[in-house]
Amino acid sequence: MNNTSTGLAYHLDRRFRLQQNSTDVKTEIIAGLTTFATMAYTLAVIPKIMQEAGLPTGPVLTAMILMIFLSSAAMGIYTNRPFALAPGLGSVAIFSITLVKGQQIPWEVAAGIVFISGMAFIIVTILGVRDLIVKIIPKSIKISISAGVGLFICLLGFRNAKIIVANANKNSLDFGNLTNPVVILAVIGFVILLILEARKVRGGALIAILLTTLIGIPLGITKLPATMFSFPAGISEISFKLRILDALDIKYLPYFFAFFIPDFFSSLGTALGVGGKAGFLDEKGNLPEIDKVFHVDSVAATLGSFFSIPIILTYLESASGVEAGGRTGLTAVTTALLFLLTLFITPIALMIPAAATAPVLILVGMSMLMGMRNIDYTDISEYLPAFLCIALTIFTFNVGNGISAALITFVILKVASGRGKELHIGHYPLCLVLVYYFYALAHA
Repeated sequence: MNNTSTGLAYHLDRRFRLQQNSTDVKTEIIAGLTTFATMAYTLAVIPKIMQEAGLPTGPVLTAMILMIFLSSAAMGIYTNRPFALAPGLGSVAIFSITLVKGQQIPWEVAAGIVFISGMAFIIVTILGVRDLIVKIIPKSIKISISAGVGLFICLLGFRNAKIIVANANKNSLDFGNLTNPVVILAVIGFVILLILEARKVRGGALIAILLTTLIGIPLGITKLPATMFSFPAGISEISFKLRILDALDIKYLPYFFAFFIPDFFSSLGTALGVGGKAGFLDEKGNLPEIDKVFHVDSVAATLGSFFSIPIILTYLESASGVEAGGRTGLTAVTTALLFLLTLFITPIALMIPAAATAPVLILVGMSMLMGMRNIDYTDISEYLPAFLCIALTIFTFNVGNGISAALITFVILKVASGRGKELHIGHYPLCLVLVYYFYALAHA
């Protein structure tokens, strides 16, 4: 048995280059568990949003888990990066609330629009356009993407903990009810996490999540399931129902951009942000072999449409696995296998309350702000776009909006200051596309 374990460890080390990346099997598995724990909320949230479009929750949950497994495993094996994938919450909301519920577009047609968007992802990836866009994004904006993603993650954590809530009367964000048991549990979890981090306990994030989940039982936050096991629902009701020809109607063009642009830049922003946290970026702020990441998420986005699953992309919560020490694709593969396991133990996975994962998101987000010290604050054409990238990412709750506005502003400032020679020829068509994106968004 010991020889078998040693042989497996040796195989994994060679396959994922663990020693080369200063990690080991135990660390990678703990990191995968941590990423899974922080992403587990998707199992409860996304099927409920899709239900708004009239899709049955059981089949959606099964299809979603299968796509998360396939895409995350592919990411880990093909790219050897610790990035996990799942349906983007923004695209899920556009699919269900905007298109189907709001505009009364049949969900089969909405799935067709997702397919077209996914094919566009593949085409621009094959043509190298995505890689070109990455290269022409200024270093200051790349740095701000990481910071914006970090604050986005922080806000997500505070929201999940109900420490920050939307106040309709003030039309602003505000403190939630600080006596709420959810808030109290999240604060307890944050204290546990801080102690473990201060003591440099390995796997502290996962330990904090598990302890907080247990403490939530007597507080009435962690709900014990009636059964530990369940059988997955079939997916025939939602499979291969997309209507591609109907989706080609020109009137749906704004919705195509509403899917494509934010999800394109969300994947890019997450890859750069989480990659920066892991120390993967080079001196120019680029992620080596980022085209491989694009290959996986573009194909995943397209395949998901066949099962009525909106755009699948690299998830922000991957940063929690990186914080736990994950540095290779073994982290992503571990997360993928855990999601596959939930096909039969979904009730157990759903036990983890949002309050237990919120402290990890907050701490990870805070740690991603360090790069901002490298911004040139004497040059308005550098620091203002960086600021807008961060501010609009947070204020609109959308990474794509922040990056798009930052790039447009960068081009305007360079031209206005007589420094157009510093721009790449590709900046101009990209800027025009992004201007049209905002126009389409305003009229969607």
